[in-house]
Amino acid sequence: MGRIVRSADFERVLGTPPAHRTAHFAVHYAPGTVPAELSTSVTTTSEQPVDELHFDTRWFGVVVPKRHARRSVTRSLLKRQMRSVAERHALDLKPGWWVLRLKAPFDPKTFVSAASEPLRQRVHQELDTLFGRLGARSRSRSS
Repeated sequence: MGRIVRSADFERVLGTPPAHRTAHFAVHYAPGTVPAELSTSVTTTSEQPVDELHFDTRWFGVVVPKRHARRSVTRSLLKRQMRSVAERHALDLKPGWWVLRLKAPFDPKTFVSAASEPLRQRVHQELDTLFGRLGARSRSRSS
């Protein structure tokens, strides 16, 4: 699974309506298989022309705004957990560009520490539900 790093790529994917939402997360999808940084003017290490290469892969990015997670340690831990769950479910998703976004904060009174086990379990449970629904939708559409 490739990683989205360019702001233009994030903007393009986030410009689409969410493919699915939960209480704290939203996932956006944009079809497309070739990364934006590749073009016919860029020299590739492959012997094949760019037009003949197969980029049947998933590109993935995460967004955790400061307004929903004030501390950098919280944002970093959430991003790590989001990427971990996404990698577990990557093969269930159709190829293209995916951005997972934190859309609402977790209650700091309930989850005092960013590294708390209850927060980790809640994040994983909610993301497993989100990706499970996306995978089910992808499988039902391809049938």
